[in-house]
Amino acid sequence: MTDDVKKDRRYDVVIFGATGFTGALTAEYFAEHAPADLRWALAGRNQAKLEAVRKKVGADVDLLHADVEDPASLKAVAESSRIVVTTVGPYVRYGEPLVAACALAGTDYLDLTGESEFVDRMYVAYHAKAVETGARLIHCCGFDSIPYDLGVQFTVEQLPKNVPIHVDGMIRAGGKPSGGTFETAITALSRGKQHLDAHRARRRAQPRPEGRSVKLVTGKIRRLQGFWAVPLPTVDPQVVAYSAALLDDYGPDFRYSHYAAVKRLPMVAGGIAGLGLLVVAAQVPPARKALLNRIKAGDGPSVERRAKSWFKARFIGSGGGKRVITEVAGGDPGYDETAKMLSECALSLALDDLPKTAGQVTTAAAMGPALRKRLVDAGITFRTIATEDY
Repeated sequence: MTDDVKKDRRYDVVIFGATGFTGALTAEYFAEHAPADLRWALAGRNQAKLEAVRKKVGADVDLLHADVEDPASLKAVAESSRIVVTTVGPYVRYGEPLVAACALAGTDYLDLTGESEFVDRMYVAYHAKAVETGARLIHCCGFDSIPYDLGVQFTVEQLPKNVPIHVDGMIRAGGKPSGGTFETAITALSRGKQHLDAHRARRRAQPRPEGRSVKLVTGKIRRLQGFWAVPLPTVDPQVVAYSAALLDDYGPDFRYSHYAAVKRLPMVAGGIAGLGLLVVAAQVPPARKALLNRIKAGDGPSVERRAKSWFKARFIGSGGGKRVITEVAGGDPGYDETAKMLSECALSLALDDLPKTAGQVTTAAAMGPALRKRLVDAGITFRTIATEDY
């Protein structure tokens, strides 16, 4: 589908899920930062709640009916807009119908998922159709996984070209989850077999880069940059690796390792033990239900709590005799900065001069430096800490 056809649609951007905690923050950011001539709307299944969000953010925008259990409503939304943004999770439970509608309609799609099973399943099911229709399906457009995806790209840009490159990424953060985020995490922990099956199916379906090598290196617990670096099996390294596969600039042989940065060794042991208990509890329905009841869906940290939250992602890249250390940093990672990242992704797709891409792609491949500039202008820091020859 051509860009001219998309421009004839009624809306530039539709935000689906605006009545949820993160969705409302996204609508608020959009109301404050979208250009006056941008045509956008809010979508959801509850008209009264949508009206309350519209009133709160003070935006004179249309309200659209959309329900994941009503495919016709999602088809109508997808066909009316150039870009659809969704904050409705867990995505493995609620996300696929909208991905399908956007892929069929040639509509660009953005979400906040951190669920690797969902990302893999959507690649297998809809990447080819999206390539055919010209839709860009871009997952993980928040704290999962923009700081790492764009942070690694920022690091690679400062290393020699056409040489083997290895990047270590480390994350530190302070914040509190919302009910939706907690439900997503527990759901993911309860689906180990489905996760593995989806990963294997994608490996069979996704072509390898020709004449180049891209590999994730799990690594081991070690000292790095003054912290204990603990391998972190989140969706983020998967996204980084896919960007590396899509972009030749990452060199002929790219390796990435992903860690949590922890100050004290006892915290490492405690964290591993706590995660193990959560994994076990998530497998047992009564225990899983009890966990989910601890934080209700729609609940989230207060403005005051979010103001104290922060994140820092540091990257150590080496290649061609040069080493560079970079950092991406910002405020509340899960909500304020995530709403900012998601909104700026939509604005970038709508307004920026971007490379031609289609199918399931990443923020680095689809928007890259243009999105990074937007995020820097919005207050997220990308900086180079040190460079040296070795």
